[in-house]
Amino acid sequence: MLTPAIHTTHNETLAAELDRAINNKTKPLGSLGALETLAKQIGLIQNTRQISISDPAILVFAADHGVVAEGISAYPQDVTWQMVENFLAQGAAINVFAAQNKCALHVVDAGVNHDFGPRDGLIDRKLAKGTHNFAQQAAMSNAICTAALEAGMALAAELKGNVVGFGEMGIGNTTAAAALMHKLTGIPVAECVGAGTGLSPEGVLHKQHVIEAAVARHSRAVTPFDILATFGGLEIAMMAGAMLKAAELRKVLLIDGFIVTSALLVAARMQPAILDYCVFSHCSNEQGHQKMLNALQARPLLNLGLRLGEGTGCALALPLLHAAANFVNQMATFESAQVSEKSE
Repeated sequence: MLTPAIHTTHNETLAAELDRAINNKTKPLGSLGALETLAKQIGLIQNTRQISISDPAILVFAADHGVVAEGISAYPQDVTWQMVENFLAQGAAINVFAAQNKCALHVVDAGVNHDFGPRDGLIDRKLAKGTHNFAQQAAMSNAICTAALEAGMALAAELKGNVVGFGEMGIGNTTAAAALMHKLTGIPVAECVGAGTGLSPEGVLHKQHVIEAAVARHSRAVTPFDILATFGGLEIAMMAGAMLKAAELRKVLLIDGFIVTSALLVAARMQPAILDYCVFSHCSNEQGHQKMLNALQARPLLNLGLRLGEGTGCALALPLLHAAANFVNQMATFESAQVSEKSE
């Protein structure tokens, strides 16, 4: 597999020009807070002072996980395909929020344990009917993991816009994400696992023990790719591939919650410069997400107590990207508005 070449957005000359443009708007210095930081980041990603948000899209990847056989979810596996049907029927939260913000939504079957047949609105990239149970064996073969990464790259390359949000659906995927988090950050498993879809404290402890035993079983998985193939999901691998390609194409990456950030962890270990392109939409209420964000030195835009997934945080943060672009492009300068600047 050829990993996309991602270049840092560091550009001192452009950064200084963006700072001057932002600071010269009719406002006290720094008074738009995180929006100013966001506007500068978008400018550096797009390599221009004329920043724009055009044709934003959210990719929602769905897949099943063999580890559900270990009793680590409060919901049965059938909920994965049932929720995909809900996406296609425009009935989920992500449908509502994406439509509200005029954002394209693409639902991808990366590996759901269900036969949908040809369906309007469903992108079929199914590589298997879910992963293997990583408590017993590696979740994916190297070939399947590579195919998932490459499928994600191809999907990202097809998008015409300059902003890509990432969402997911897959019963059991918080278990996969927690295992990835532990292996890639070294944070103890107990601090990585959470309630997921609503486990009791006893259920969370059981999930922790399942992951710890699997980590001990698969101790030879040490490279980012091997960790992904061993513990990841098809939707997680496909997301990681899409993120890598989107960053290579200098798109803004909108990162959702716990599972999406675990995919980014993998991608960032493969290509650290990808982090320059990432806007972290929110901090999830899922136990472990804040520590995952800390490991990436990420500052999320929102903290709404969300833990739904689906890319909902991306859709809710999208208006802030528009606001960042709009104030840079439309707000008057001190000179144009004939407003006196701060006296020395």
